[in-house]
Amino acid sequence: MSPTNTPNTPNTPNTTPRRPSRLPVSALPDGCLPWDSTQTLRWTRALAPRWVPVRVPRRLVLAFAVLALLGGCGLAVGGTAAPAVAAVLALQLLWLLVRPEVVRFTAVLQIALVVWLPPDPARLLEPAGVLLAGAFAWAAHVRLRARERQRDEALAAVGGVTAVLPDAKRPLRRGKLFGRLGLVLLAAGAALTAAAPLAAAADDRRAGAVAGLFLAGVGLTVSFSGFLGRRRAAALRSAPAPVLKVLVREGNSVDTEVFASDDLGALRPLFTVAVTKVDDDPDAEHEQPGSLREAVLYGAPYEGAEVLIVSAAEGPGAPPVVERSIGPVRPVSDGRVRFGLRLEKQKAKLDAVYEELSRSAEQAVAGDPYRLGGKGVLRWRAGWPDWLTGASALVWAVHFSVWGETGVFRYVVGGAVGVVVALVAPRWLAWRVTADEEGLWFNGFRRAQHVAWDHIRVVRCKGSELKIDSHRASFDEFSVFGFRWPWLERKLGMVHPYERVAAEIDAMWRDPSLRPLGAAGERERGRLLWPAGVLVLLAWLALLLYGP
Repeated sequence: MSPTNTPNTPNTPNTTPRRPSRLPVSALPDGCLPWDSTQTLRWTRALAPRWVPVRVPRRLVLAFAVLALLGGCGLAVGGTAAPAVAAVLALQLLWLLVRPEVVRFTAVLQIALVVWLPPDPARLLEPAGVLLAGAFAWAAHVRLRARERQRDEALAAVGGVTAVLPDAKRPLRRGKLFGRLGLVLLAAGAALTAAAPLAAAADDRRAGAVAGLFLAGVGLTVSFSGFLGRRRAAALRSAPAPVLKVLVREGNSVDTEVFASDDLGALRPLFTVAVTKVDDDPDAEHEQPGSLREAVLYGAPYEGAEVLIVSAAEGPGAPPVVERSIGPVRPVSDGRVRFGLRLEKQKAKLDAVYEELSRSAEQAVAGDPYRLGGKGVLRWRAGWPDWLTGASALVWAVHFSVWGETGVFRYVVGGAVGVVVALVAPRWLAWRVTADEEGLWFNGFRRAQHVAWDHIRVVRCKGSELKIDSHRASFDEFSVFGFRWPWLERKLGMVHPYERVAAEIDAMWRDPSLRPLGAAGERERGRLLWPAGVLVLLAWLALLLYGP
């Protein structure tokens, strides 16, 4: 395949020092000092201890929130805690992970609820909940104290040098989306709480109250996160900010990694931060670690801080890149660095296996020239990997949200899961890609998408994902996931369907003589998926109403 389609290079440190892309002298504020390894060592030593949850992945935050909600509902239904106490206790875990600023105050709220509510001999776990809230408050205090130490160490390295931000006069958009989303969640939680007393069973009323209060608390948390991010971003721009010279590179995702100014091997990332260019590029996407670049960091970095980065461009002769943070600074601990090294070694081995399988697919396609050339149109569709993966996910969804459940949980959670299933299942089980002389067609819910051959940006099979994307911002990336067992593929010498699809489309993309000769008609481009989605939703509704 072309270099665009080669599996991503593992994000392993490059131990060979190389000169990073240079930042023009004109982009350096007067007196800006380098943040070298001696100073950053003091900064990393100021990080919170291991037992304090600081850098929890977003997907795990969501999982913990769901588990906390289920636990709160269980406490309330079992009669061991009042619904309000159970809801606040469940929210305490979420607040500790994402908003430690409020935990010290919500711990007081937890105690006040236990004291204010009338005593009940059955609610024996409420005092234990108070102790747990106190432990959360202590962990949050340790985390916030670590932030103060980080900020002090960064300011000491700055040496009093400050500069006005390049985008200080631009409109500030930070936090608006979170603010609006939080209000929607707050309203939904309030409505659910108000409707909870209407349930027939007592257990449903208690579980509904906990779920409503929890959702309202999540809404308040999201709104507060938006407010806090906007406030910190505005404070950064309100006056000349501390500046430090560092090294940066784009990570495997949207996050940017920041290194000490003399860490030329990119051995020890200090922190990561999600950024966006001040002059937004809608087609920009980071799939591989970028090159190391000199940069100026505006703002004293600490866990949760807002910053702005002016870095050297990767291309020669291009102007410096100005990027503002769209998320908080997230420090990288020593333990996480060691864990990342072990993980990347394992990923490198697996990537080598996938690369070998990809080459086997290329050879299989090259050895069958009659498969591609001279055809009217060519089609690829969902197969056994999609059906096996989809069936497994569907069984899990039914078991989790419907099977054996009753009352509020069955209809609220089961209904929400049903909507997700109706949106995801049709594309998962009935996707189709059609190639003709003009390019590729993809069936969708409301319309078929098209991408011309010259507009294709990436055709890739990496692991269990098949991905096709375009240079055009109007094109929605095509991506499907399916079951895969690399060891068995190697033993049997089989070519995975995703690898064959990627190899065949890539061959036609690179060699116009292999492209189909005819134009696809409307029916050949793939049937729309919305009728299948409606059928899935109706079937799910019948399962909710009449199933076990």
